Amino acid sequence: MNDIDEGAGQAAGRSRSKRADARRNEETLLDAAAAAFVASGVEAPVRDIAARAGVGMGTIYRHFPTRADLIVAVYRHQIEACAEAGPALLATSATPHAALGRWVDLFVDFLVTKHGLAAVLQSDSPGFEALHASFLDRLLPVCGQLLDAAAESGEIRSDLKAYELMRGVGNLCIGAESDAKYDARRLVSLLIEGLRHPG
Repeated sequence: MNDIDEGAGQAAGRSRSKRADARRNEETLLDAAAAAFVASGVEAPVRDIAARAGVGMGTIYRHFPTRADLIVAVYRHQIEACAEAGPALLATSATPHAALGRWVDLFVDFLVTKHGLAAVLQSDSPGFEALHASFLDRLLPVCGQLLDAAAESGEIRSDLKAYELMRGVGNLCIGAESDAKYDARRLVSLLIEGLRHPG
């Protein structure tokens, strides 16, 4: 390899490394924003998100100029995290029912951001509709896989559809962020426990 080829190869390697670093940094930022939104709602101060991510506020604004940009990015990030978590939880949990319960916990965290997103974007806007379609396309099959595995193991009844469960969990979460006396997580856990076969 001559010097020019070697130099070009090193430059390409550095460019790939920078892109990988940038992706990791953005994922760290999105994870921090998601945690802040779950803890404090989508109006969580940017300085709190920056502190969680270990970056300056300028870094957040460079990636996401508006709060709506950040919320949409977190929403997409959580869809992917939820989708990828399903098979991983099935592979590592003690039982398929346990995997389903842990996945639904992640789904509840996601719903907190989704409800906030609806408040930031007009729920009838094309952008919101496209995100909603993406959410269904990615997460319905994963929820279905978890339900099928739990039903095949004999842990739960087999006549529940993924859409019904996700819609039911979503309905239990509505308004939870504005009512300190209402514990949606407790109700959701009772719902998941109630799927079990008696005996």
